[in-house]
This record gives sequence, structure tokens and C-alpha cells, in this order.
Amino acid sequence: MDEDKVRTQIESQPPKKAPLNKYALACALLASTNSILLGYDIGVMSGAVLFIKENLKISSYQMEILVGSLNVCSLIGALASGKTSDMIGRVVAGIGVGYSLMIAPVYTAEVSPAMTRGLLTSLPEVFINVGILLGYIFNYALADLPHHINWRLMLGLAAIPAIAIGYGVLQMPESPRWLIMKGSIEEAKRVLRKTSDNDDEADLRLEEIIKAAGSTTPSNNWKGQGVWKELLRPTRPLRRILVAAIGINFFMQASGNDAVVYYTPSVFNAAGIHNHKGLIAVTIVMGIAKTSFCVVSALFLDNFGRRPMLLLGTIGMAVSLAGLGLGSMYLRNVNHKPPWAIALCVVAVCADVSFFSIGLGPITWVYSSEIFPITLRAQGTSLAVSVNRLVSGAVAMTFLTISNKITFAGTFFLLCGVMVLATIFFYFFLPETKGKSLEEILAIFEDKKDNIANKETIKW
Repeated sequence: MDEDKVRTQIESQPPKKAPLNKYALACALLASTNSILLGYDIGVMSGAVLFIKENLKISSYQMEILVGSLNVCSLIGALASGKTSDMIGRVVAGIGVGYSLMIAPVYTAEVSPAMTRGLLTSLPEVFINVGILLGYIFNYALADLPHHINWRLMLGLAAIPAIAIGYGVLQMPESPRWLIMKGSIEEAKRVLRKTSDNDDEADLRLEEIIKAAGSTTPSNNWKGQGVWKELLRPTRPLRRILVAAIGINFFMQASGNDAVVYYTPSVFNAAGIHNHKGLIAVTIVMGIAKTSFCVVSALFLDNFGRRPMLLLGTIGMAVSLAGLGLGSMYLRNVNHKPPWAIALCVVAVCADVSFFSIGLGPITWVYSSEIFPITLRAQGTSLAVSVNRLVSGAVAMTFLTISNKITFAGTFFLLCGVMVLATIFFYFFLPETKGKSLEEILAIFEDKKDNIANKETIKW
């Protein structure tokens, strides 16, 4: 059956809820599990620093360096992954936090059918939140141990799931788009048949990818040549893609979410909760809320679209941060800490991380992985994720210093302003990509002149 007939049949069918392909789901789960390690580190560090500070007598500045060090290291992995993922495959590149942050969403986007890509590509963020919650739980469980032992156990336990996750990553098949770029057409066809609803859909996806790759006989020697040159001297559509991808990754971390998670015990301590175990117990409540809303976002992302949920999330974060700023400002100026004001801060923090999990958290990974052309996807996404890691590290390493200068309330008002700017940016610069195949998204970033001028200069 030729491509036009298949497309006509697919488009003529009445709209219905897209089935979830079990093989694509299994691939996405395997690719995403490594994100548990990043989440666990974020969650467990928020509690561990309380005991590290007491045990090792470190300053707030040293604590910032300790907390932000993971992000600096993962920046190296994110930059390196763009090259190695096109040379030695997703499997080897999938090990390590910096690698997984870039590889997992890209790999998942490439194996996922268009109608369920949002759900599957948001799974890394779901696993990050699961990891954060596990970190909080282990913090609480180990808090009563001697301080020279508990924080070491909290951090060391991450080695146990790492072994199982490493084995799981090795079972992942290569993505069909990567296989086609390397000339392995038959192997790509086998993967597509497993990740599509039927053989006709698989054949159609295969034809689209081959056309997008620019040739029916791709070279086995292709190793990403010339990609960085195209990224550094972009065409107008590619420039728009870079602005969108880098912008959403910048605002994801400029929102301060990671820092809020890292330093929640310090924030609540300033609010009037002084017992260490009590502080950690509150973070578990926050972790449950954060994880729950991330799952809800993943389930509905393909129904409501990227833009509505992203805008809802950033507006909600702005309001939550304003409420947190007001609560923190009131508590700072009174000697007696009324329970209602403490409750306001707790609810505002939970609301902030929940709205992050609705919008910026999952959608950043989904959007970054799906908008780049096939030949630029690995390096383009690694560039965007590198900005993500750089901003995350900068925020984590300066959050306490800035808060000491302008108070926690001032910091939260500042972050509220950042979220207002993010909402404006997303409204004007991020078009909707729901339901589009990866090969169709280029048209969204082109105008009529671009469609003619850039047909031969950029391949989707």
C-alpha cells in the first residue's frame, strides 16, 4: 500500500483516544529510569545537608558548592552526550546523569508514536520526582541515626538502584531514526513495527523518516558531521527552534524549582519549623504533591497540548511564589510565628512545585526533544540541556547567598517576576506541537518564505 493511501486511511478514521503501545512504553520506561538517580540526589541532599552542616561544620557558602556540584558535573555529561549519542548509540550514552537528561527524552521521542509522545517523553520527569520522593523518605527513615553516619547512608544508598538501572539500559533497542541515519533500514523497520499500532503505520513512519534524513540510502559513516556549524550559523527556522529550546530550558531552572527543593528545610526553618525530623516530614508532603501532579500532567499532556499546560504551570508558579514571598516576609517581621502563616508557606511551596510538575517540569523535556530536525536533534538537545544544567548549578550555588542579602521573601518575589517573564516568553515563542510527527514539526517554525528558501538547507 503506497504512502498516500495509508495517510488517507489514517486521516479519514474518526478521532479516538490513541492506544498506548506497550513496546514503546517499555522502551520509554527503560530510558527514563536513570532519572531516578538524579531525583534521589536532589531529594536526599535537601535533608542530608542539615546533618552534613552540623557534622562537618561547613558554612552556607560551602553548602551551596556541595549542593550545586552535581549540576556542574552533569553539565559536562550533557555537552558530551550530543556527540557520543550519534557515534556510539543511545545505550552507552544513557549512563550518567548528564547523559540521561539529554538522551532519555530524545530516545523516547524517537521511538514514540506522535499521539502518545507527550506522555512517554514526560516519563523522565516523573521518575525524577519519584527519585526526589524516595530521597525524602530515606531522609526521614535515617534521620534518627548518629549525624556522622546518617547522611553518609543517605547519599550512599544511590549505588544500589544504579546497578539495576545500568542493566536495564543495556536492554534498550536503538531508536529507528538513529538506525536510519546509520543505514540500518531493516533493523529500523523492525523497531517501528513494534512501536506502531499496525504495519501500515510503521511503513508510513519509515518513509517519513527516510525522506527527512535526506536520502533512501543513508551513509554508515555518518557521525554528525557539520552539525555544530549548522547550530552556530542557523537558518531562520532553526534560529526559532534554538530560541524555543534554550528558552524553555533556561526558564525551567531560572524558576528556582531545584533550589526550592534543595533548600526547603532552610526555608521552613526560617519560617519557624526547627526540628530536623519535622522539617524532613514536611518535605515528604511536598514530594507527594510534586510527584502526583507530574503524573497527572503526563497523563493529560497529549490531550490538552503543551502550551495550555505550560502556561497554566508558569502562571500558577508566579502566584504561588508571590504567596510564599508574602508569607515569608510576614514571618520575618514578627517574633511569634503564627501557625496560619507557617501553613501558608507550606501550602505555597507545595503549590509552587506542583505547578512546576504540571508545566515546566515534564514539558521542557518533551518540547526540547521533539522540535529539532533529525540530523541536529542530539547536538541541539544537548546544547539546550547544557543551558539547563548551567542555570541549575548557578541558582543552586547562589540561592542562599542571594537570600541572605535580600531575604527569602525577596528571593521568592524575584522568582515570581521570572515566572511572569517566562509566561510571556512561552506565549509568544513556543508554538503547539501536540499530535504532530517529528517530521512535521519544522513547518510550525517556518513561514511561507522559509518553506521555499530552506527546503534544501535543513532536513527534518
